[in-house]
Formats: sequence, C-alpha cells, structure tokens
Amino acid sequence: MKIKRILIASLAAANVLSVGTGLILTAAGSSLAKSQGTNYAAQRWDSEGGYTQLSCFFTDDSGFNTESVPYVKQTLEEKLRNAGVIAEEGQKLIPDAYSVSAGQMSIKCDRTGRSEAMVTAVGGDFFLFRDFKLLDGSFFSKNDLMQDGAVIDRNLAWELYGSEDIAGMNIYINGVKFYISGVIDTPSTKQEKKTAGDFSRAYISYDGLKLINGGMYDEGSSSLNNITCYECIVPNPVENFAYNALNEYFGGGYSYSSVLVNNTERFNPAELAKKHKNLSDYAISDKPVVYPYWENASRITEFRLSGIYYFRRLTYIIPILTLLLLIVLGWRAGGRLRQKITSKITDGVTKVLYRRSILKEQKKEQKEQQKKTEQ
Repeated sequence: MKIKRILIASLAAANVLSVGTGLILTAAGSSLAKSQGTNYAAQRWDSEGGYTQLSCFFTDDSGFNTESVPYVKQTLEEKLRNAGVIAEEGQKLIPDAYSVSAGQMSIKCDRTGRSEAMVTAVGGDFFLFRDFKLLDGSFFSKNDLMQDGAVIDRNLAWELYGSEDIAGMNIYINGVKFYISGVIDTPSTKQEKKTAGDFSRAYISYDGLKLINGGMYDEGSSSLNNITCYECIVPNPVENFAYNALNEYFGGGYSYSSVLVNNTERFNPAELAKKHKNLSDYAISDKPVVYPYWENASRITEFRLSGIYYFRRLTYIIPILTLLLLIVLGWRAGGRLRQKITSKITDGVTKVLYRRSILKEQKKEQKEQQKKTEQ
C-alpha cells in the first residue's frame, strides 16, 4: 500500500510539474510573440480578425518598384470582388505600405548638432504597420501637401538638438532641408536592439529621397524607385485566401527574388513546433534578400518560439500517458464491476427460478393431497 501511495503521489507531482511547465512556456511564448508588435497590424486594423497581414521582401535587383504597387492592389481587389468582398463607401479595403533602405546619410540641424543616420524611404501607410512609440509630433502621410517631413528616432533627436520635443524643427539630410514631423522611441525589445544596431534612424518619403538626389528620378536606381519591402493588410474571407492570392502574384515574375511572409500566422504555436525540427533549412536563405531590422527581429523571435513551443509539446507526454493509464485502469475496473453485476444478476435470477420451482412443487403436492382426500 505504501509503494502504491508513493507511486500515485509521484505521478500526481509529475503531472502538476508538466502542466505548470506547459503553462509557463505558453505565457513566455505569448509574451515574446506580442513583443514584436510589427506583426499585429491586422489586429490593430480589424480587431475581429477578418484580415491577414502579409509582407514580401525583395532583392535589390527584383525590379519591383513604386510603379508596381497599383497592379498588386488591383489584382487583390479583383480576387476579392470575385469572392464577394467589396469595400464599403469611404472604406479602405487594402491598406499597404512599402519601403527601401537609402543607406547611411549625413544629417545636420539649424544649430551645431550633426550626426550620421540610417535613412529609410517609405510610402503608403508605412507607420500603420510599425508599432513605433511616438514621443513628439506626428507621422507624415502620403496625403500631406508637401513631402518634406521626416520622422527621426530619440537618439538622433538628442544628437541634433539635445531634446526629443523638437517636432517642427528643421534638419538637413545630405544638405537638403526637411522638417521634423515626429520623434519616435528607439527599439525596445532585445531582438530589435540587436538587429537595429547602434545606428540612429530617420524615415522620409520617396519624394523626399528624390529631393536628396537632386530632384532626379531615375527608374533604374534602387535607392530612388525600387522597393525591398512591401506590406499589406488584406481581407481573408476564407482560410489562407489572402496568402494564396499574394503568393500566386509574386510566384510569377518574382519567385526567385522575393520572400513572402504571413505575419498574422507566423507565430502559430503548432507550426513553430514543427519548424523546430527543420531549423537548419529555415536558417539557410537561397535568395539575396536583405531584411529590415524589424523583420530580422521577428525571425529571431520565430527561432526562439520554435524551441519554446517544441518543448511545450514535450510537457504533454506525462499528462497524456497518465490519461491513457486512467482509461486502461477504468476499463479494467469497469470489467470487474461488470463481472460483479453480472454475477449478482445471475444469482438473483437463479434464486427466483429456484423459488418458483419450489412453489410449483408445493402446489403440485397440494393438488395431489386434495385429490386423495376427495377419494
């Protein structure tokens, strides 16, 4: 009995430990995934979950540029119409954005401050897709009359003006005048800090990049017209509709120069647990795509989550084996119980039949006795 109690207590403790570990890994994975807010633009756009966020990254020589964007949206809108999805009046059906790294540039201010910063040219609803924390001012948009606004990070603001409350002040990027539309915080997560590096950062429009290059618009220049990151938020009337539609489009002329990512599903625990077994294949890239820092941070997070969710699966083993053991024991106990019930029923029936036979014999004897008396 003592050994039996020890075994039961050990099994219960093992189950509690397994379930507790699984819950801890679940909480850790969820927290790590949510820290990469750039992948949750679809949820910010539509909290009911009817949209999917997708990103496509291109090589520098892919040929995908700002003139290609309308054709992508046109194709997606046509497929959505065929699926019965039409934008309501005044509704934006497919928010999208695009960007390209313009490299490191010299930035000055109206005072003595100057710095070097990584400049990114952006278009569309770029800031909708980023979870930048705005410290001062506002984001510029494609609807602004003038496209000479710049969003800079906290580091660059302090290097230039010694403050982050400088919205509206002037800066000069490679000698071209811009005004500071807004100031954002620097990357906060460990993954983003690692991939963003120590560079200060500034974001300008494609038209602003054209101004820096002397007003010349060279279609062949990757720094002026090309896109290396395209993002969109697409209605998803059926499962994988948006991903399949965009994959079909880019699977044509851009199959060897692009990488498509489903941001909405990339942190799915089940898929990441499977991916852990093939991390080497996932880590090797056969395309010369240079990802922006936010995508590199998300890919690092995918690697870490794949391990977390894989080991979380292992915590299921003991509870599952325990459940199977209980089922077997229950079945065996049920068998013994059925035997007892069957035995009792059989005994009961036997007793009833025996009593009936006795009564029958007694009645027969009484009849015979009565006949003798009458004679």
